[in-house]
Amino acid sequence: MRRRIETRTSDGASNAIDPKEMVELDALPEVCIAHILSFTTPRDAARSSAVSRTFRSASDSDAVWHKFLPPDLDLIISTSLPPPQLQPQPQPPLGPSLTRKKDVFLSLCSAPLLIDEGHKSFALEKWSGKKCYMIGTRDLSIVWGDTPCYWRRSSVHVSRFPEVAELLKVCWLEVHAKMEMRLLSANTYYAAYLIFKFVHGNYGFENQAVEVSIFSGSGGERRNIYLDPDGSFRQQFQSAPERYPHIFRDASAVREIQAREKQIPRDRGDGWKEVDLGEFFVNDPPSGEVQIKLMEVKGGNWKCGLVIQGVELRPTQMTSRERSRQRIVQQR
Repeated sequence: MRRRIETRTSDGASNAIDPKEMVELDALPEVCIAHILSFTTPRDAARSSAVSRTFRSASDSDAVWHKFLPPDLDLIISTSLPPPQLQPQPQPPLGPSLTRKKDVFLSLCSAPLLIDEGHKSFALEKWSGKKCYMIGTRDLSIVWGDTPCYWRRSSVHVSRFPEVAELLKVCWLEVHAKMEMRLLSANTYYAAYLIFKFVHGNYGFENQAVEVSIFSGSGGERRNIYLDPDGSFRQQFQSAPERYPHIFRDASAVREIQAREKQIPRDRGDGWKEVDLGEFFVNDPPSGEVQIKLMEVKGGNWKCGLVIQGVELRPTQMTSRERSRQRIVQQR
């Protein structure tokens, strides 16, 4: 027996609903379901495909995935094409077979697109559809980077870019990166990462802190990181829970250890390492630029063997407590 469903408005008035007038969501036309899903996220759309055959068809439609693609995607893609004189018959950078919007989206998630004459790469974050960029070394400002006896451009490393920067020998390490905020996804927290590796025979980075700073229109932060060439710091953190189990029962101690773990790199699984340089927030509408600086100049020791692929900017998930803490830091 169906019962009459009754709710109350804020002023106390009755708002009764006859069950006979209710419509199951799955009974809606596919175009309506697709329209509803277009207001969710790529993760939600993918999950909804398991609800029913109608949902599966709706969640794959161009109407849904068109909303998940950046509105300026055509402009971004246009910067990936070489000049006409170098390519008389240009091919679509995403491939001629990608006609569905979902395929375009997934391609940009798994295969970053080289843009700006190959100086940057562009991709999408799989679960949110937010923009991701990597700034290659040609768009980084590296002190002494154009002096052959200190740095060299190398193409022997497997990289996203045609070439990377390899440190031969310096005692003054300083790298700058910047990105216009309007190119990033609005109303989004981002994290910046240095993408690097070490070659055999490296030296000068053992137990050596490297200063990093990241500033944007919403504030900034400074921290120390360790590039950890021999992996000794990482091994200490991996063995810490077994060596000091009593510490890991203390929530505040765990948070402190997690914060320290951010100071050391982790393997990406592609032959490169990445280390967290800091977070920043992109307002809506975006304005200004984010500036990132990495330097080691206080030790005065000579350094060698560092290979830099670039600086990557990716959306990050931050808890409400972390966001509150970051706002306090930015307001100081």
